Amino acid sequence: MTAAADGSTWAAGWLPHYRAEWLRLDLVAGLTLTAYLVPAGIGDASLAGLPPEAGLYACLFSGLIFWSCCSSRQTVITVTSALSLLAGAAVAEISGGDPARHAALAACLALMVATIACAAWLVRAGSAISFFSETVLAGFKAGLALYLASTQLPKLFGFTGTHGDFWQRSGYFLSHLGDTRLTALMVGLTALGLLLAGRWRLRNRPVPFVVVVGGIAAAAMFDLEAKGVALLGKVPQGLPAMGLPDVSRSDLRLLLPAALAAFVLATVETSAIGRMFGQKHGHRFDPNQELLAIGLSNLSAGLGRGFPVSGGMSQSLVNESAQARTPLSGLIAALFTLFVVLFASGLLRNLPQPVLAAVVLAAVMGLVDIHALKAIWRFSRSEFLVALAALAGVLGAGPANGVLLGAGISIVLLLRQAARPRVTELGRVAGTHYFADRTRNPENQQTPGVLIIRVEASLLYFNTDHVRDRVLSLLRSRPDPPGLVIFVLGTVPGIDLAGAGLLVGLQHTLAARGVAFRLADAHGHVRDALQRIGFDPTPGAPHSHRSVDEVLAQWNAEARPGAARVTP
Repeated sequence: MTAAADGSTWAAGWLPHYRAEWLRLDLVAGLTLTAYLVPAGIGDASLAGLPPEAGLYACLFSGLIFWSCCSSRQTVITVTSALSLLAGAAVAEISGGDPARHAALAACLALMVATIACAAWLVRAGSAISFFSETVLAGFKAGLALYLASTQLPKLFGFTGTHGDFWQRSGYFLSHLGDTRLTALMVGLTALGLLLAGRWRLRNRPVPFVVVVGGIAAAAMFDLEAKGVALLGKVPQGLPAMGLPDVSRSDLRLLLPAALAAFVLATVETSAIGRMFGQKHGHRFDPNQELLAIGLSNLSAGLGRGFPVSGGMSQSLVNESAQARTPLSGLIAALFTLFVVLFASGLLRNLPQPVLAAVVLAAVMGLVDIHALKAIWRFSRSEFLVALAALAGVLGAGPANGVLLGAGISIVLLLRQAARPRVTELGRVAGTHYFADRTRNPENQQTPGVLIIRVEASLLYFNTDHVRDRVLSLLRSRPDPPGLVIFVLGTVPGIDLAGAGLLVGLQHTLAARGVAFRLADAHGHVRDALQRIGFDPTPGAPHSHRSVDEVLAQWNAEARPGAARVTP
């Protein structure tokens, strides 16, 4: 699909250009998508500790909004395993086991995510989402998959689970294996086997929907409830009363860390999906607009008694594979979900709990990306340890704290890299006027009596000490004491007050040793910043835009008693 003439990615931008032949494809994609959304909504509601209708409400109300303001053509808004578990774990800590309070807090969490996302949209913070490291995300998702498995295995084996962290849940499961109900286990394993076979042979087909329907039919045909297999139970029919949940100001304070974690996870997942489809299909992806779409969708889900939502990878892939042409397929899926909520929710009563557990377990297996972890291991052992730290954070501190820990690790990694930029000596490439790194290419020629240094990063307050130490270290390592130091700024895109102060300090330090200090290849805005603080190493500042060769020629032409001259 071509973009709208004005470049808008809002529905108002592409709807006027909608083609009649796309409607059949969007209708088919919407119906196929519904077959995925209904079981996913039920399963993820279970992960969040909520009744099944809460998952349907979240998919329904968010889907009615997201299509109109998202920037991605194929991304589907939905409940996800990761976000549902995070919400459930955070809310369970303060709900006190009261189902009504649990539901109100979960809806409030969606509204808080909406508030944060809309505020981030207002300040145009979309680009900041890319700061969240893929390394951390890979470890976080792997830890989340293990945490999710610990919540669903008891249901698969036919007995009631417990609350607590991963280790408590795992210990409880292992110690209660004697309570296994064989009929429930056989039903669950059969469903899980069908789901995994479908993923292998029928990728991007609504296999979960078929398994759910088959489980409901089997429960009725074989009277599974009488054989000790727990069923889903009554699912209320009709729409909920829209409105704000009944929570207190203290609840808001307690939910804030979880809301921040849910916002980070929702925006990272949704942006990753949108960016992937944008690159694949050549559509313009606007991460800032996606923040607004996430915010409005969570607002709708929260007011509709749901819980936090985000872009769903598997659902979006189903949407794409069904050849959806526009976000209208998401609206069509929401309308089909509305039909289920109004007229068909009673059919879900006989869904066996082990089948529901199997649906969830099959979904969370996709969270463990073995290929990504192997790639991280091959690329860097230290980054692999970071991924393990994020994994351990989820298992040891819970999903909400795990997300925040992951975000913190990402920021630390970024700052660590920026705080220790590469500072290297340059030498002339033989027979040219080009100066290049001597560390990688020792054959590059040193200029006698001159030390030429390049920094490969902005000069900012947190890296100035490292740069100063490296410059002085390179100066000491020269066997011939240089009479001139040339600081090449061509790879310095920016400079702050501390960075400018570094250059002033180096000028004074070197002058005290009888060493001249010059700048070369400085960008215009860097020169402007230096002039604002009065940096004037005569004649360096006025000529700091000159090349290394020009600086050498000028210095060579100056009359300096006792100073060695060089030939540029």
